[in-house]
Amino acid sequence: MASLREAQKEMTRRMLLDAGLERFTSRGYIATTVEDIAQAAGTTRVTFYAHFPSKGELMKALIAERLNEVLQRERSAEHGSTALGLVEAVRDGRSEVIADWLRRTADQWPVIHPIIRIGRQAAAAEPDLLHDLVEHWMEEAISDVEDGLTAAGRFAPHQRRFRGVLAMAQLDFVAQNWGAADWKLTRDQMLEELAASWSALLGAP
Repeated sequence: MASLREAQKEMTRRMLLDAGLERFTSRGYIATTVEDIAQAAGTTRVTFYAHFPSKGELMKALIAERLNEVLQRERSAEHGSTALGLVEAVRDGRSEVIADWLRRTADQWPVIHPIIRIGRQAAAAEPDLLHDLVEHWMEEAISDVEDGLTAAGRFAPHQRRFRGVLAMAQLDFVAQNWGAADWKLTRDQMLEELAASWSALLGAP
């Protein structure tokens, strides 16, 4: 019986996360209320608060859990979370391996993009609650790049983290703007150019 209750509790929690993401996407973070999310999930405010203290905490869960799930990020004692595939692609350093990781990541952009975009809306509205989480998530990804370069022994130690900063800044900008930008190239061409840039920045000489 206890396991059934736990399963029902987890199902309700996931429904609230799904409903929150849908409402934040369609209405914006600020305009969305707890009541909106509860109604969209087919439940009540009381049930919402049994799972999340606020809509800000639900947004934090979307970033810390849902985004990490999509990107296959695992818990890490050192960084909070880590994407072992990214670490390995950077450690390997071959252009085709880096390109393959970028391609697989780009396949997830339709899911990733709204969560990151809404996370930044939420951070602007509730900086004390959310800003550190959004920025910390980016720092974790930068640390993955640094770890890959360190494992490969490429570049001087003082260069590795900053190269991670540059690589993730490129990826983040492209991911956030690809859908609306008119950059005069196809998706495959865009990925080819991005992979070439990453390979020059991170790859084996």
